[in-house]
Amino acid sequence: MRYLPLTPDDRAQMLETIGAKSVDDFYQDVPEFARLTGPIEDLPMHQGELAVERHMSALAAKNRTASEGPFFVGCGAYKHHVPASVDHIIQRSEFLTTYTPYQPEIAQGTLQTVFEFQSQVAMLTGMEVANASMYDGSTAASEAALMACRATRRKKVIVSGGVHAHYAETIRTACETQGIEVVILPPAFDDEKALIGYAEDDTACLIAQSPNVFGTVTDLTPIAEAAHAKKALLVSVFTEVVSLGLITPPGEMGADIVVGEGQSIGNPLGFGGPYVGLLACRQKLVRQMPGRVCGQTIDADGKGGFVLTLSTREQHIRRDKATSNICTNAGLCALAFTAHMTLLGDKGLTQLATLNHEAACDLADALEAIDGVTLKTETFFNEISFETPMEAGALLAALDEKGVIGGVRASRLFPRADLDNVVIAAATECNTAEGIAAYAQALKEVLA
Repeated sequence: MRYLPLTPDDRAQMLETIGAKSVDDFYQDVPEFARLTGPIEDLPMHQGELAVERHMSALAAKNRTASEGPFFVGCGAYKHHVPASVDHIIQRSEFLTTYTPYQPEIAQGTLQTVFEFQSQVAMLTGMEVANASMYDGSTAASEAALMACRATRRKKVIVSGGVHAHYAETIRTACETQGIEVVILPPAFDDEKALIGYAEDDTACLIAQSPNVFGTVTDLTPIAEAAHAKKALLVSVFTEVVSLGLITPPGEMGADIVVGEGQSIGNPLGFGGPYVGLLACRQKLVRQMPGRVCGQTIDADGKGGFVLTLSTREQHIRRDKATSNICTNAGLCALAFTAHMTLLGDKGLTQLATLNHEAACDLADALEAIDGVTLKTETFFNEISFETPMEAGALLAALDEKGVIGGVRASRLFPRADLDNVVIAAATECNTAEGIAAYAQALKEVLA
């Protein structure tokens, strides 16, 4: 995309239109200390298009893509193979240029894909209803917490120490601005069930993650029972949707609301987004659900069609009655999810999940065989945590010099915890036996 600058006259006309005397007047609500007072250091004021293209290409060349060697980063964003047919489908102009169904009944194709997306998410999670319109997994989790508070008319949320730190902070940010108390338990490799002791009469929901941020898989059934005994809800979180190809769906373990990230299906890493949030719940909670729900019906002539049956957003109803201020959704990402999931089918998803788990087992075996390595995750899907005598940041830097991107240091997510030597590593179907062997060999040399 080309950058087309404004002329001084353009700016003057724009400021006059909005009633501002100057650009500084326009930004008067931004604290003075946060305003830029001059040119950015070392950034030229202008360059020709070719020079800019060369400069940006040089900067981009400093990056190493996930496909350029052994890559084991996860923690909420996973490298998976996306079939070329998915991109072919979503590049069709009627999908690529579609925004959002503000005039829904004339966008039957879009509504049908939304309906299919919802159906797939409901089946995956074992829930009765799912929506569309979540930005990503973290914001879906915050919406679930708010939803639970509305449904129970309580204002206390308990978050497990196994929930991804970014998700937990997003929940805190969304809830505390609405006067909701958020209790985030200390990070723990395998202690989702600590939530049970926090279920009280004023608790709106317990929020647990499985597989959690350290990779541990947990049976959520006793946590759900503890929540329900206090008339609270269980919100189940996942960051790796492919895990649902092998693991019991949260709905079958008693979860009331299930949220997570759908990036792994159909969407590339993309430097962190845009992604696609998933949210599903019990039928009795549907009127507290944010976003929109598409339904299937027949018209006056008996012809089948799709309609928006529920849309409790502030664009559609009174702001004070809206369940969310979500104003759009990453619709193309949701379509990519739907296209990929349709291509996979039940058997394909199970096969994909099996490949992931087998790769993670191979990785765990290879790393655990190295002197000084202690595996911290006992039950896992495709992600594990391990500890070494070496500080994790230095360890990963040394692995990088040997051509291996070894994972994420846990202290990056939990800086105040005693996790300085812990690495979280993920393996998917994209990791070959040769890549795992290269990781083990590089780690052995670094720790020698």
